[in-house]
Amino acid sequence: MVSTPNYRRGPFTGEILRRCEAVMRDVCAVFGAELHEFNDETDHMHLLVHCPPKIALSRLVGSLKASPRAACARNSSRSAALRSGNFWSPSHFAASCGGAPLSIIREYIENQKRPG
Repeated sequence: MVSTPNYRRGPFTGEILRRCEAVMRDVCAVFGAELHEFNDETDHMHLLVHCPPKIALSRLVGSLKASPRAACARNSSRSAALRSGNFWSPSHFAASCGGAPLSIIREYIENQKRPG
């Protein structure tokens, strides 16, 4: 899954992303899904999630997009964007990778350039 903030303004910092990842792992666990890989650049996130077919992907994505606001509500002024109701772009990209080796997808996600 790839998700971007509105206007791709790059509100992410290393600390915000560490907290977001922890909360997103918890959200996945609640749904019975598993966050295998999480990485990002300054203006978008990549997630590799194992999602059983019984889970409505739209509900999982909605919950994942809501989780950073809760995780970062007490952070610096940069997190003000996370607290607003218009943080995320209304779209996301999700694709099945059933035929591709997970090692290749995991390597791609690991090679994203996380901000300091």
